[in-house]
Amino acid sequence: MLSKSVLISLIATAAASLPLGTTRADEATPNLTGTYRCEPQPAPCHSGQTFTVTQAGAELEFKSDSGTVGHAKFTSSISLSGMAPWNSLGVITAEDRVIQWSNGTQWRKM
Repeated sequence: MLSKSVLISLIATAAASLPLGTTRADEATPNLTGTYRCEPQPAPCHSGQTFTVTQAGAELEFKSDSGTVGHAKFTSSISLSGMAPWNSLGVITAEDRVIQWSNGTQWRKM
């Protein structure tokens, strides 16, 4: 009985020492590189109609057809945090082909 309680204590200690808020090691970021068309869902597209996305690991760069450049980082395998000039959060859906942004627009991979 003593060995069972020691085992439970070790497991509890190990679980408590894990860092919170990290992604799993096997949770790969999807490849979002490509060209996207902005769809007004429901907000209009102000920064351009098409966007070229390049990706280096967990960081993305967006270039619009109007010349606007922005950046984002993965916050998980299905979410993005966009920086200036958009400052929006994105959710990746539909087999990594659509990004729904918190500013009311949606980008669909062409």
